[in-house]
Amino acid sequence: MWLQQLFKPNTTHFFPTEAEQRMVEAIRSAEKKTSGEIRLYVESHCKFLDPVDRAVEVFGELQMHQTKDRNGVLVYIAMKDHQLAIYGDKGIHERLGQEFWNAELEKILGEFGLQHYTEGIIKVIHDIGDALKTHFPFERNDSNELKDDIVFGK
Repeated sequence: MWLQQLFKPNTTHFFPTEAEQRMVEAIRSAEKKTSGEIRLYVESHCKFLDPVDRAVEVFGELQMHQTKDRNGVLVYIAMKDHQLAIYGDKGIHERLGQEFWNAELEKILGEFGLQHYTEGIIKVIHDIGDALKTHFPFERNDSNELKDDIVFGK
């Protein structure tokens, strides 16, 4: 049970404060190099059988499809259900393809298997940031289109 030790019952937050701060800083650091946007969404249960379906729903709820270049990426994690998905909007998905997302999922699962939860999430955020930088480099007039905080569901 890779998430059992990480989960703190009776809270909406699943990580220690320091870990949350490190993940948010990873998002901010990654986004300094790109016009792309990265969000992290964490909840207890996935209401769909396929976490990609839930990631698509959350992506829409967070209005991530409204980025100028359609280059938003959502990292979705359902803690108690042990499910996760990485969903990239049309602009970035067309450039990276499904193989990139599958490789990133394998990386994060490998880290989770070693109980390196925060490190796994941070590594994937940095990898996504590097990929976004390659295809959507930061330009002087770029602005942060989406919040960088972690979004916690139920």
